Amino acid sequence: MISRRSLLAAAAAAPAVSLYAQPAKPKLKYLQIGIGHAHANKFSVYNESNDWDVVGIVEEDPELLAQAKEDPTYRDSKFLSLEEGLNTEGLSAVGIETHVRDLLSYAEKAIDAGYHIHLDKPAGDSFERYKALMKKADENDLVVQMGYMYRFNPAVQLLHKMLDAGWLGEVFETHAVMSKVMPPSSRREIDEFAGGTMFELGCHIIDLTVGVLGRPDKVTLYARRVVEDPEDTLLDNMLAVFEYPKATATVRSTAVEVEGFSRRHFAVCGTKGTFHIQPLDRPSVRLSLSEERKFDGDDKVYKKGNSEILFQPPYKRYVGDAADLAAVIRGEKANSYPSSHDLAVQEAVLKASGMM
Repeated sequence: MISRRSLLAAAAAAPAVSLYAQPAKPKLKYLQIGIGHAHANKFSVYNESNDWDVVGIVEEDPELLAQAKEDPTYRDSKFLSLEEGLNTEGLSAVGIETHVRDLLSYAEKAIDAGYHIHLDKPAGDSFERYKALMKKADENDLVVQMGYMYRFNPAVQLLHKMLDAGWLGEVFETHAVMSKVMPPSSRREIDEFAGGTMFELGCHIIDLTVGVLGRPDKVTLYARRVVEDPEDTLLDNMLAVFEYPKATATVRSTAVEVEGFSRRHFAVCGTKGTFHIQPLDRPSVRLSLSEERKFDGDDKVYKKGNSEILFQPPYKRYVGDAADLAAVIRGEKANSYPSSHDLAVQEAVLKASGMM
């Protein structure tokens, strides 16, 4: 596996990419396929971005299409057939935002048509099919950007900057939680797959875990059910333990935690420091360092001992993803999340979900 940390370090050395590119740059054309995914409303991020010209939406489900035409997020958009969308002149990238069961099918169509894609998560339930998709994309120099929503979180970006600088020493432990309370309708939808909450929710923090520690040597799943209902078989209380030569990582995900959103967190413990992000969606960091630190060319001092880091303005999901995809397509920077990383994540997701 290529070291993603080395790619991040190389990207950090390159000129900084703003969240929104300068208006003087020509916009790239973007098509969204589907509105069935829980995060399909990221459509508005692309609409507001100076990097992208959203050409329209493809939705082949008649019921969802009718909903889209009434939804304020989509109703002023151009609705296209799949053939019309994929034959849009000058199209650069396609966002795949269908129901999870259909993600890989439409991703394959977009890759076969020669487009870069933003593929929402998780990447289906067939590792071999996903691996074939990534192989074809690599062979054709096409970017597959996964829709893991914390990659461009400023706290996560700062974490990797400190890891690259060696401030935390050797990482020996990470732990992460991604939970919420799911209503019955959401539980039924997620229960379509055997992987429970780990497959649907936990995948986001598995992406973070693999981003720090790499591909695990072993994954052990502990799956439990809290809600007892013969018509509801969702695995709603899940823990996975990832094993490495000198480290262990825990990943928890439930559908029954009242304080789920505020307790979403990611902690990285090393021999020289600990970096704890909580909550992930409105990030705040508790940093503990064994000695005072400062980045080259930066006057800010990170003191020895404990300190708190807040981020302003508030983090907005997917703004950084949209800007980064544009920058990679334009050749302004390397892709910090190549197929080697994403394949390791998907393998870990399926193992942690009991699906591989």
